[in-house]
Amino acid sequence: MNAVLENLTRAGVSIWLDDLTRTRITSGNLKDLIDTMSVRGVTTNPSIFEGAISGSVDAYATQIASLAHDGVNAEQAVRLMTSDDVRSACDVFSEVFKDSGGIDGRVSIEVDPRLARNTQATINEAQDLWNLVDRENLLIKIPATIEGLPAITEVIGRGISVNVTLIFSVERYVQVMDAYLSGLELAIERGHMISNIESVASFFVSRVDSLVDSLLTANASDRAIALLGKTAISNARLAWQSYTEVLASDRWKALNGANPQRPLWASTGVKNPAYSDTRYVIDLVAPGCVNTMPEKTLFTVADHGVFIGDTVSGTANTSAVIWRELSDVGIDLTAVCNDLEADGVAKFEQAWISLLNTVEEALKLARQ
Repeated sequence: MNAVLENLTRAGVSIWLDDLTRTRITSGNLKDLIDTMSVRGVTTNPSIFEGAISGSVDAYATQIASLAHDGVNAEQAVRLMTSDDVRSACDVFSEVFKDSGGIDGRVSIEVDPRLARNTQATINEAQDLWNLVDRENLLIKIPATIEGLPAITEVIGRGISVNVTLIFSVERYVQVMDAYLSGLELAIERGHMISNIESVASFFVSRVDSLVDSLLTANASDRAIALLGKTAISNARLAWQSYTEVLASDRWKALNGANPQRPLWASTGVKNPAYSDTRYVIDLVAPGCVNTMPEKTLFTVADHGVFIGDTVSGTANTSAVIWRELSDVGIDLTAVCNDLEADGVAKFEQAWISLLNTVEEALKLARQ
């Protein structure tokens, strides 16, 4: 086992892979990452599936031919192919799931991103996906839009485990945690065992720096330039502080037997070559978090990451100072996070539509 990744795991960081392809499963690569790289879960999103299927149609050729013969349309085919991959990945992680008491060994699948602004449709699809994949170590990904919040509560209230995605602001994260607690309270009313419900809240990191850095560079003042690269990590650390406050609340303590909704650091690949390529992992170590990494980031951290222990606890005050300084130089952080959410939803929609088009063409060819 890689020493750096093992140290992260011992410090309480659950390492998940932000990627899934059919060949990764069938080749044994995913199992190997579990055995040698401390990988304890997998996240997917529409962009990942678009790349997986459009980039390796041959891996899906037999299934596509069968689906074409059965007269399945592109949307049905995409759901069947992606759910098959996720189900298989759940099976690969079954031992991790068992050994961790159901905390790790989780695999995520996202509702159709075109439903991000439709509460009831999101609820319906979440239930359908839960039934379709039919694995207890599944997480249903629901975006943290305003419309997604009541969907999170209802889906959790049905006893379904959820990965809340596309969180950019601490304010929205607080709303997400409230939606989770409300869902647990609803689940209790309905007679569900809340100890079986697991949730993570995917707080996006690198995209925040990318946008804010562009605004700081345009500002060009000395104060603005001094803040380059400081936004995303301070934002995540403030989110952690909000998380610890919820865990200390009477409302949480009343939910005896419930699992905390762990913060998950997402978008952890470093986009700016001027920055350390391990910063969104090494600088976000805290006991009880998840860090989902693209394969490149995973291997980068394993190769030359320098583990220095918990880098989050006790950083809230310093992070709040950075936040005030950003406001002082004219950065509207509320607007930044709103723009990032809208952009994230749009990109996932585009990826999903591209995937549908790819599969539609493959089905046409298979019918000829």
